[in-house]
Amino acid sequence: MLRGGLDAGFVVQGIIAANVVFYLLSLLVSGRRGFDMNPLSFLSPDQNSLLLLGATGTIPVLELGRVWSLISANYLHGGLLHILFNMMALRQIGPWVSAEFGASRMFVIYTLSGVAGYVASFFAGIPFTIGASASVCGLIGALYYFGKSRGGNYGAAVSREVSGWLISLVLFGLIMPGINNWGHGGGVVGGVVLAKLLGYQEGSRENSAHRLLALICLVATVAVLCYAAYFSLAYRFS
Repeated sequence: MLRGGLDAGFVVQGIIAANVVFYLLSLLVSGRRGFDMNPLSFLSPDQNSLLLLGATGTIPVLELGRVWSLISANYLHGGLLHILFNMMALRQIGPWVSAEFGASRMFVIYTLSGVAGYVASFFAGIPFTIGASASVCGLIGALYYFGKSRGGNYGAAVSREVSGWLISLVLFGLIMPGINNWGHGGGVVGGVVLAKLLGYQEGSRENSAHRLLALICLVATVAVLCYAAYFSLAYRFS
């Protein structure tokens, strides 16, 4: 337990649990069954169920007025490999960011950089998009800032490792079809900016303002996800 703050392990596990619950819910609401030739779409929900649960993009935001989907889309995935890849990355990166920034700041960065990634996607004209990768990229961006800002041998080592991740992200986005590179890039930039604004543990310990921001992000996330779940289930089984 971080003194006066959130438990880092609980926050990461809570985010993973929410993603898993919404993935299973999307399969329940979906009318699609069977296999897909795209390996990233194995056990994939249909587009209608993802739209009901809060996928974002120009269509949901402009045509349906779902600004709240900028939050909910971070908890939706298009297939089994999609969610596994993102949750494995979160499980590796989340505790590291929590150690350097504190759990409250980690959750703020995760939430708001995800929104930043989807805002970038919106202005790029992406019609329909989902996935936790924008938020995960925000955590990567925060670590990149930390390494550069801290300096020294440890900071340089962090920068080198994170730079490798960023290069891999770019290559993956160029090779794989259907990757939202705008979301990834917006998430990274959002993570860097938020890390600079919020600071990290060595420079300034977490305080009540950080915890309040985390609480606001938590309340907004829970409210949006509960609304999306209720709306989709009511529509599906009405």
